[in-house]
Amino acid sequence: MDFNFKHARYFVAAARLGQVSRAAVELNVSQSAVTAAIQQLEALLGAPLLERRPTGVALTPAGSHFLRHAEQIIAAVNEATRIAVDTPAGIVGAVRIGVTYTVAGYFVMPLIHRVQRLFPGIDIILSEAERPEIEAALVAETIDLAVMLTSNLGNQDEIGHETLVRSQRRLWLPAEHALSRKGQVSLADVVNHPYIALTVDEAMKTQAGYWTKAGVHPNVVFQTSSVEAVRTMVAAGMGITVLSDMVYRPWSLEGQRIETCDLSDEIPTMDVGVAWKASRARSQTLLSLIDFLKRNADYEIRRARNREDRR
Repeated sequence: MDFNFKHARYFVAAARLGQVSRAAVELNVSQSAVTAAIQQLEALLGAPLLERRPTGVALTPAGSHFLRHAEQIIAAVNEATRIAVDTPAGIVGAVRIGVTYTVAGYFVMPLIHRVQRLFPGIDIILSEAERPEIEAALVAETIDLAVMLTSNLGNQDEIGHETLVRSQRRLWLPAEHALSRKGQVSLADVVNHPYIALTVDEAMKTQAGYWTKAGVHPNVVFQTSSVEAVRTMVAAGMGITVLSDMVYRPWSLEGQRIETCDLSDEIPTMDVGVAWKASRARSQTLLSLIDFLKRNADYEIRRARNREDRR
């Protein structure tokens, strides 16, 4: 039996997500297919890579070591594939792009870096602003494109948009928290614990919607515009929160573990996408840039999470 790319993909997905079932869903294959691929890989390498636990799987020392190499293999293949299909020739001109805070910090910068390498004829001019300012700038044509939370878009009459990524919101918990051992967790369960509320990018408005719909309200002990502050406080056991997978990382800056679990309530996704002035004709350069972002957005989010999982 020879090593193949499927072995690497299935193993990395299970290791990153911590559950074979979640890996199967993400890969759109059966759970037995993921299990079989990992078992074949373990037989090939002659060492167990994942430790099976009641709540999922965890990396063994051999698995942790192999994960780095498997991710490098996947990244190299994906990069080669994307370079092969991208056609930068003849795409030139300046593009003024507005981004919101969360998009700038957790999504778009690796994509912009790749655009600059693959499309040397495009001159990208970036600016960061709040959603209302960005929408006004699009209408006034002082920027050409926005990468923003399309789930928050206000002026849909004058602004066209397309969603690139729908990021699921989940409950963030410190390691070994009592709720992580509960079979099904609801927002009604969360109210019994201290809650850390993120305020940036209109997060409070979004949270108010699904909390009100559930008929309960969180026990907010601290509000902050810093995702890293939320991460530190949750990891330290100072509270729990509900945030999207896009900003999730499994470790705080202090090296403490953060876990997630799904909520039984209906929680809206955090949608990230591109927006433009609807009545304005889009140039070929702008259309090519949008197409590139559409084809690469999800890959960059996964790669960012993989880098953090290695810590």
